[in-house]
Amino acid sequence: MDKKLKVLLVFDCPYATARGYDFVKEFKEPDWDTQLNVYEALRENGHEVSLLGVYDNINLLIEEINQNKPDVAFNIMEGFRKKTNLERNAAWLLEMLNVPFTGASPAALLVCNDKALSKKILSFHKIRVPNFHTFHRNRKLKSIKRPKLPAIVKPLCEEASVGISQASVVDNEAACLERIKFIHEKMNMDAIVEEYIPGREFYVSIIGHKILEVLPIREMKFGEISDPESKIATYKAKWDDEYRKKWGIQNVFANNMPEGLEKKLTHICKTAYRALNLNSYARFDLRVEASGRIYVLEVNANPCLAKDDEMAQSAEKAEIPYSKLIQRILSLALNNTDNGK
Repeated sequence: MDKKLKVLLVFDCPYATARGYDFVKEFKEPDWDTQLNVYEALRENGHEVSLLGVYDNINLLIEEINQNKPDVAFNIMEGFRKKTNLERNAAWLLEMLNVPFTGASPAALLVCNDKALSKKILSFHKIRVPNFHTFHRNRKLKSIKRPKLPAIVKPLCEEASVGISQASVVDNEAACLERIKFIHEKMNMDAIVEEYIPGREFYVSIIGHKILEVLPIREMKFGEISDPESKIATYKAKWDDEYRKKWGIQNVFANNMPEGLEKKLTHICKTAYRALNLNSYARFDLRVEASGRIYVLEVNANPCLAKDDEMAQSAEKAEIPYSKLIQRILSLALNNTDNGK
């Protein structure tokens, strides 16, 4: 049995709370499943767990660490002041305070949060990604010269398919410009336009540092949706239960894969994991064309750890119970000496 530890479970909160707040009310809501699941697993493993929700006051984290001196922080912060691009800064602060923490390094979080930057690094390592172009705010929008259409328009630095809808897939210049403007003006974010890749959508989860374990592969099935360009992982397709039920959208364990595909997916994701200097756990979103060409769409450092999400489901299939998965992630934080941990 692993050593019993003093663990600080730190997460982003949609509003300000004081240190010592128990989150009993929040943990009854479905939106808080991840925090509750991790908290219960840590306690099941025998650890002493303190909770800290952070909204807009980073001093709370500094005070908690200085006064309670945790052995390790279980970091599931996904942003600060509801801004996901600030996710990396919590890890940087933990690193500066010399506290071991779970998940990706600050540098890896920065790279993976920027869809263009991560794709540039993957391309350098000969990993196929969709052709893309970035469109920054406060610059004139004249015409779309690349990538070729149809394409999908996304916020450059956002997660969980926020800002992605059926309107994100565009097949003419006017629609593309309109969607870019929507992201610039309504979401106040830069935009990335990626070549639309038709085909099957797979999710590959990896855990480890020097020794990597690739967990059973998952796939999003688009059910009743017949239009190929509508088969995308929009925000609703991922998170709206009624929408998923209406269109028969399901996330399942991949089957009926062509011979050799699983091995290729595993090799590509391991290569990408190391290329991006990931060192704890991650999930890769990929598309495979009918021709067999494989594209990495997204790299998710510190993906969702809720029991019903892809990472935990894949671990369960690999006979890694949820509490053991959480313990392995915690142990990696203490055994990994890279990046100041």
